[in-house]
Amino acid sequence: MTQQPGRLMLLDTASMYFRAYFGVPEILAPDGTTPVNAVRGLLDFISRLVDEYRPTDLVCCWDDDWRPQWRVDLVPTYKAHRVEEEVETSPDVEEVPDPLQVQIPIIGDVLAAYGITVVGAPEAEADDVIGTLATGAGQPVDIVTGDRDLFQLVDDEADVRVLYIARGVGNHERVDNAWVRAKYDVDAAQYADFSTMRGDASDGLPGVKGVGEKTAATLLARHHDMAGILAAAEDPDSGMGPGPRAKIKAALDYLAVAPEVVAVRRTLDLDRSGFTLPRSPAHPEVLAELAARWGLDSPVERLNGVLASL
Repeated sequence: MTQQPGRLMLLDTASMYFRAYFGVPEILAPDGTTPVNAVRGLLDFISRLVDEYRPTDLVCCWDDDWRPQWRVDLVPTYKAHRVEEEVETSPDVEEVPDPLQVQIPIIGDVLAAYGITVVGAPEAEADDVIGTLATGAGQPVDIVTGDRDLFQLVDDEADVRVLYIARGVGNHERVDNAWVRAKYDVDAAQYADFSTMRGDASDGLPGVKGVGEKTAATLLARHHDMAGILAAAEDPDSGMGPGPRAKIKAALDYLAVAPEVVAVRRTLDLDRSGFTLPRSPAHPEVLAELAARWGLDSPVERLNGVLASL
C-alpha cells in the first residue's frame, strides 16, 4: 500500500510575526532592553497551529524582497505608502517599527536552531514563494496568512486551503472555494482578477475607478476572467452595460499591467527538499542558549512538547 503524503504547512512568516508584535504585549529579554514579544508570539502561533493541524512538513516562507522592483516598475504606487525616504541617497525601506526590526534576526536564529526550513527567493515576496511551493506540491497544503491576496491559491481539487489569521491565530478561518464564493461571490481562481479590479489600498493598488466588489463579481460572473472582460468591453455586441464598459475602457492602461502585479508567482526556481518538520530541535544546545539569552524558555518548552507529540 502506498503511503499517503502528509500535510504541508506554509507560513507567511512576516504576516505572522507582525501580528505577534502588535498582538502580544511588550516583553523584554533578560538584558532589559531588547523586546521579544514578536519572537515569543510567533513561536506560540507555530505551536498552536502545528498542534491543531499536525503537519508532516513545514516551511517558513520569507520576504527576500518585500517590494520587488519589477512590480513597482509595472505599478509605481505598489506598496508606496509603506515606504519612507530616510535620506535621498538611501534605498527605500519598509516601515517596520524598530522594536520589531531587532527581533527579526532572533527569529531567524531560533528557526535555524530548530531546523525549521526558511525559504526566500531573490526579487520575490513570501507570497511568490508560497505560490510556488503550493503549486504541484503533491500533498495537502495549508497556507497560514493574514493576506487576502493568497486566496487566489485556494484549490479544492489539489487540497490547497488558506488558514486566514486576520482576526488572530486563535480565531482563524479555514478558507476553501466555498468560503471565497460565500464571501465575495467569485471562485478562488477568479480572486486575482477580482482583486485587480476592486483594488487594494493596503498594497497601493488603485483598482478600476468606480468598480467595487459587487460590480467586479458581476463582471466575472458574466465574462469569467479578465481576458473575457477586456474582450467584452471592446465588443459592442457583448451585452456589457455602458457604465461598466466606460469604466473598464478608462482603466485599460492599469489593466494591462496590474494583473501581473497581483498574480502570485508560481514558477520560482526553489529547492523543495528538507521540508520535514523536526520532532526535536536540530541544535538543542544552541536553542537552549538562545532561550536563556532572550527569555524564551516558556514558548520554546511549549513548541518542544508539541513537536515531540507528533
